[in-house]
Amino acid sequence: MPLVAGVDSSTQSCKVVVRDAETSALVRQGRASHPDGTEVDPSAWWSALAAAVDAAGGLADVAAVSVAGQQHGMVCLDEAGQVVRPALLWNDTRSAGAATELIEEAGTGPAGRRFWADAVGSVPVASFTVTKLRWLARNEPANADRVAAVCLPHDWLTWRLAGAPGLTALRTDRSDASGTGYWSPATGEYRLDLLERAFGRRPQVPVVLGPAEVAGVLDSTALAGPARSSGEILLGAGAGDNAAAGLGAGAGPGDVVVSIGTSGTVFSVASAPTADPSGTVAGFADASGRFLPLVCTLNAARVLDAAAALLQVELDQLSDLALSAPAGADGLVMVPYLEGERTPNRPHATGSVHGLTLRTSTPAHLARAAVEGMLCALADGLDALAAQGAAVRRVILVGGGARSAAVRRVAAQVFGCPVVVPPPGEYVADGAARQAAWLALGGSEPPPWSPAGTEEYAAEPVPAIRERYAEARERHLDRPATQG
Repeated sequence: MPLVAGVDSSTQSCKVVVRDAETSALVRQGRASHPDGTEVDPSAWWSALAAAVDAAGGLADVAAVSVAGQQHGMVCLDEAGQVVRPALLWNDTRSAGAATELIEEAGTGPAGRRFWADAVGSVPVASFTVTKLRWLARNEPANADRVAAVCLPHDWLTWRLAGAPGLTALRTDRSDASGTGYWSPATGEYRLDLLERAFGRRPQVPVVLGPAEVAGVLDSTALAGPARSSGEILLGAGAGDNAAAGLGAGAGPGDVVVSIGTSGTVFSVASAPTADPSGTVAGFADASGRFLPLVCTLNAARVLDAAAALLQVELDQLSDLALSAPAGADGLVMVPYLEGERTPNRPHATGSVHGLTLRTSTPAHLARAAVEGMLCALADGLDALAAQGAAVRRVILVGGGARSAAVRRVAAQVFGCPVVVPPPGEYVADGAARQAAWLALGGSEPPPWSPAGTEEYAAEPVPAIRERYAEARERHLDRPATQG
C-alpha cells in the first residue's frame, strides 16, 4: 500500500493531501495560509509548504510527491539561485500594457493576435509570464539584469524540495509551461525567440517533463521532520492548478470542468491543440499528455464574498437569500468585473449592477444577481469552448464556490446542461497526488481514481437569465475603461 502526497500551492494557501496510491483513500492532510497580494516573496510559499506538510504528518512514509501550483506568475532567480524580487502572481495586472505591446509588435490588428495564437496557442494577457518579463525589463532594469533563470511557482517549490541543486536542475511540466507565453503545446518546444523578444535576452528556463517523468528526488534536509527510512521519495513533474484539478476530478471526453476559486476557469480535456486568435480560449496543455483549452475569469468566488460582505451576511446566508429570489432576480443583473477582468480582457474594468428598481432593491435580489452574474460570466466561457469544438456533455463543478447550495442549483439553469458536483475536496492537491501515484505505480495512464459521492443537478434552462446578462454586459463594455 504505497502512499503518495499531492501539494496545491494556490494563491491563498498551501494544501497537502496524503493518499493511498492504489485506492485513492485519503490518509491525512494539512493546510497553511499564504499572504494576500498580487506579488509575494516565494519564501512565504516555502514556509507554508513546510507548515502544511507538518500538519499532514510529514512525508517520511510516502513514495512520491507532486506539486501543483497557481499557473502563470514569474519567479526570477539570480546566478546563485536567490530570488531577485517578489514573484508577480497571475492576478497582477500591471503588465497589461506589456501584453498589448507584445501583440502589436507582432502585427497590426488581428495579425498580431493570430501570430501569438499560432505560435503558442494563446494570445498574451497580463496573467502570462511573458508579459511580466516585458514589464520587468521596462520598469526594473536593475532587477532584470540580475535574472539568470525564470520559473513558475510550482517549478520553484519542486526545485526547493530537491534541495535547490542548481539552475540547470529546474523542471516544469507541459501544463504550466503552456501558460508562460513562450512554450508551444502544439510542438512541445520552447519559443525562446519570443522570450528574447519580451525580455531582451534568454535566461535559463526549466526543462519540460512529461506527466509521468521524474523531476528529482526529495532532499532529506529540505523539510524538517524524520527522513525516509529506506528508499528515495520521487518528485513528480507537477502541474498548473487547472490541469491538476482536471486530473483530480477525473474529467474525461465530453466533460467541462468549471472551477470556482479565486479565479474562475472553464476547461475541457482535448486530443488536439487549439489556437483561438480572439484570445478568449487559451490553448494550454493538460496533465495527462493531452490538451486543455481553457477560459479564465478573474472574478469568481470573491464575487460571492463581496456580495456577502455588502449584505453583512455569511456565505450560507447569502445562498439562502439567493434561493429565496426568483430565477432572473426580476431583471436585476450584476456584471461581476470587481477586480478588472481577463475574459473579456478589461484589466481596468469595474463591476456594475443593472435593473435596480424598488422591487429589486432587496438583499435576496442582490444575492441572486451575484450568483447568476458570476455563473453567466463562466457560461460565456462555456460558449467559447464550444465554438472551438469542445463537446459539452456535462459540467463538473469544483472549487470553493461550488460549496454554495445556490451556485449548485442555479448552475444547471444557467449552463443549460447537467451539472455534477463531486464532494467538497482539494481537487488540485488530489490531482497532484494522482500524478504522484502514476509515478509510483507506473503505467501508461494515471491510476483510475474517481471521486465518490458525486451529486448531479439538472434543471430546465432559463434562457432569460443569460439574455439579460448579455444585454447588461454589452452596455457595461460600451463604457470607457477606467484606468486604475
